[in-house]
Amino acid sequence: MAVEMGGNGKLVTMEIGSDGIALITLSNPPVNALTLSVIAEMKEHYREAMERDDVKGVVLTGTGGKFCGGLDVNILQKVHNTGDISYLPDSSVDLIMNTIENAKKPTVAAIHGFALGGGLELAMGCNVRIATPRSELALPELKFGIIPGCGGTQRLPRLVGVSKAVELLMTTNSITSEEGKELGLIDAVVSSEELLVASRLWALDIVEGRKSRINTLQKTDKLEPVHKSSEILKTARQQAMKTHSKFPHYIACLDVIEEGVISGGLSGVLKEREVSRELVLSKPCRGLLHVYFAERATSKVPGVTNSHLKPQKVEKVAVIGGGLMGTGIATALIVSNIHVILKEVNYESVQKAMKSIEVNVNGLVTRGELQLDQVKKTLSLLKGVTDYEDFKNVDMVIEAVFEDRELKQSVFEEIEKICPPHCILASNTSTIDLNEIGARTNSQDRILGTHLFSPAHVMPLLEIVRSETTSSQVILDVLKFSKVLKKIPIVVKNCTGFAVNRTFFPYMQGADLLANLGVDIFRIDRVISEFGMRIGPFQLFDLSGYGIFLAGVGQFVAAFPDRTFQSPLVQLMIENGRTGKKDGKGFYLYVKGKKPEPDTSVLQIVEESRRFTKVMPGGKPISVTDQDILEMMFFPVINEACRVIEERIVVRASDLDIASVHGMKFPSETGGIMFWADSIGPKYIYSKLKSWYEAYGNFFKPSHLLEDRAAKGIPLGGNLE
Repeated sequence: MAVEMGGNGKLVTMEIGSDGIALITLSNPPVNALTLSVIAEMKEHYREAMERDDVKGVVLTGTGGKFCGGLDVNILQKVHNTGDISYLPDSSVDLIMNTIENAKKPTVAAIHGFALGGGLELAMGCNVRIATPRSELALPELKFGIIPGCGGTQRLPRLVGVSKAVELLMTTNSITSEEGKELGLIDAVVSSEELLVASRLWALDIVEGRKSRINTLQKTDKLEPVHKSSEILKTARQQAMKTHSKFPHYIACLDVIEEGVISGGLSGVLKEREVSRELVLSKPCRGLLHVYFAERATSKVPGVTNSHLKPQKVEKVAVIGGGLMGTGIATALIVSNIHVILKEVNYESVQKAMKSIEVNVNGLVTRGELQLDQVKKTLSLLKGVTDYEDFKNVDMVIEAVFEDRELKQSVFEEIEKICPPHCILASNTSTIDLNEIGARTNSQDRILGTHLFSPAHVMPLLEIVRSETTSSQVILDVLKFSKVLKKIPIVVKNCTGFAVNRTFFPYMQGADLLANLGVDIFRIDRVISEFGMRIGPFQLFDLSGYGIFLAGVGQFVAAFPDRTFQSPLVQLMIENGRTGKKDGKGFYLYVKGKKPEPDTSVLQIVEESRRFTKVMPGGKPISVTDQDILEMMFFPVINEACRVIEERIVVRASDLDIASVHGMKFPSETGGIMFWADSIGPKYIYSKLKSWYEAYGNFFKPSHLLEDRAAKGIPLGGNLE
């Protein structure tokens, strides 16, 4: 007979079985996160269990099919909002080390669902870990700009070895309980039905001497020798400096691991605590945590997700166009277990597209994002066609043809005739007005934009574009569909360029303007890359294609003639036989297997453009610092973002942070374009734009919202009332 010692809405409960094993259960839905209250209740139950004569040992588990998702991230947000580090629970370290690990009675962790972050640290502090099949295990703290703070950097190496621990910590990758068993992190994998029974029996086996009790922090058998561990950590530091030079917490994590290897687990835990608390207030942690919360907010759309509507399933999708975007979209769909009909104009084009998709899928295998044994099944979900016959029973069509208004209008006329009435009609256009695309149809309520970013099967952002006539049901359906595709959605209103391309078009124009003002193009790329963008704007010109840029310029000049900059630079590149990366020759030279090399011969073309535009003051190149270049490139982006916010193109300002990080690869540690802007301050940004506006013209003219918020001292990331 079990005696319940908790309940009545408690976050942690305790039941004592007739076998003398106390079952302590976390009950803090949805993920059993560790809060100050949860930790306090756990300590109280442990205190009682240790004092009771009828308790021999403890099994620790969680409700709802989950063990523990780790520290409640709202605590970190509270620290950032207040600057008060005391909100971090010191008690969590004490709970794991003293209350559980060094208690006089053993504890077995019964893991199901997942044990993440502080949840896995909690489990590693137990004497034994038993898990259900396919349970997820991870220490993802480095994603948030911090390191594990409850002994994870010390106990993981002692369970799986320094080499594997470094790999898991640096990549933040999760592993299954089966993989954990092979590594030594998990002691046994049993079925869900057997979990508690097996855990109780193991606890009794320890109590009665049939099995040994292991204190993880004192284990040394899995640790490599000190000299070998030092070599592993040295190599890891070199790699971290290459791939994460903007993130000091990667090096800090390795230093803390080394402290434990050299000076012992207790010394390592103390250093871990000190370093983790310092990192919580760092700029990368603030930025990365903002991105985390901003991502969670994107799927909440007033009038849609809070309505009484229920999302409809999208199980079969047709894609029109087998070019770079179409094949990328089709790849993203089939790897998400969606049946795809891919239409091209002729059999040869279909075969070419199918081959491209196969290459994409194999590329995902190489990247470790798809298992080799899944390839055949994945490709079986794809069918190539040259007509619309198979469109009669699809749930959604995504048009991905060339950016030509007339062509897209004719496509939508055709698909409206043959697709079923419930079918969502979507366009992957990046610039063309949705109202114009659907102008010849009678189905405006089910037309929307699904703008993915190239390569569509890799890039995580999905811009869902709604017109004034798009139904809330369709928006809801595509929001749910985005989760199936594992994409991060932002819902935006219809306008030229929508939210992402409109906000960032000044970025490419700014590069063009700076080049014509006499700034070295390769210096511009260097400054932007050093800031943290994946590549500079001129290499991006080469990668995305000159034709796409020129088509976009035409759209933006027509929509915003008062603030666009035009030069012949890109057209001159084309006339000089340069087309960018696809033919190996653009602003850079591209040779397979080698890094792109600047092609200094293009400077003659740049000079020709300068002679035509005549924007250099007095005909001489302007003198700028690297900081000037950075600001002249990104402050116009912030300025346009302010217009996008003011026109309510986005639901919330933070959506533009997600758009910048996941659509344009703006450095995630900055928190995104608007969060970064507020770290600088609207007053400074406004003053710089105003001075450039007076010197160089309308391209830099400050927006009304920026001017107003600069005057009032209101953050740019704050939403309109």
